[in-house]
Amino acid sequence: SGINAEWLLRPGAGAGAFEVAIYQALQEFKTEVKGKARLGVEAFAEAMLIIPKCLAQNAGHDAQDCLVRLLQEYKGTDKPVGLDLVSGEAMLPMEAGVFDNYCVKKQLLNSCTVISSNLLIVDEVMRAGMSSLKG
Repeated sequence: SGINAEWLLRPGAGAGAFEVAIYQALQEFKTEVKGKARLGVEAFAEAMLIIPKCLAQNAGHDAQDCLVRLLQEYKGTDKPVGLDLVSGEAMLPMEAGVFDNYCVKKQLLNSCTVISSNLLIVDEVMRAGMSSLKG
């Protein structure tokens, strides 16, 4: 319907702001998780920073410096913080008119989890096969 299409096409903060927000949320969430699952949450959080890292590198900036600035700036505000590709500094993408599509970000998260799950399944199958060869 028109309402659903409008909702799905709505823009969100771009410039890596979504990924920084997800990273921070997962960092807070991992304190509640116990055992090996905590490592999975940590790995997924780190993987979310790939987009801001690539943006920084492709713009000719030092990725680590840009990430440090983004994460520091995000902790100091309640607004989405993204990367200004010209200066390498943190910016407020919504105010600068830099947007991402909701559908794309939803698909990104879905694809990431599906691919991760498939890789883990393949790893388990390979381990099971190797242990049966030893027996």
